[in-house]
Amino acid sequence: MTQTSEDVTWLTQEAYTKLREELAYLSGPAREEVTAKIAAAREEGDLRENGGYHAAKEEQGKQELRIRQLTQLLEKAKVGEAPASADGAVAPGMVVTIAFDGDEDDTMTFLLASREYASSDIETYSPQSPLGSGVIGHKVGEDAEYELPNGRKASVKILKAEPYNG
Repeated sequence: MTQTSEDVTWLTQEAYTKLREELAYLSGPAREEVTAKIAAAREEGDLRENGGYHAAKEEQGKQELRIRQLTQLLEKAKVGEAPASADGAVAPGMVVTIAFDGDEDDTMTFLLASREYASSDIETYSPQSPLGSGVIGHKVGEDAEYELPNGRKASVKILKAEPYNG
């Protein structure tokens, strides 16, 4: 199966390692801990009014969801630097500067990447977000449109798109 650039999650080696460690912990020791909590709460008797049991089951559900999210993310992850966009088009792993409604005094610069790739140094937008999916594939100098939460369209002009060197 060939992955398109929209399917790929670009991660630094540090981010990839951190996420693998989180997955290993959640799949191993954390899973055992929550199973022990559920077993201990079960032994207290009536499960209908057992707050500890219900809290442990809720914790287990959240933990299993995070395990699935991490597994899917890491399956699609590419480790290393995002490739330079040879054709100048916006792609995941790039730092993008846009002007709202073509007004070059009203600009924003952001990293187009998964939140796991995010750094505190730069705002990050997911490629699946309305803004992210609206700018992907557009080249510097082009206008792009995306849908706002209220259903209206917004337009931006791509001013700059460069590979992230975080």
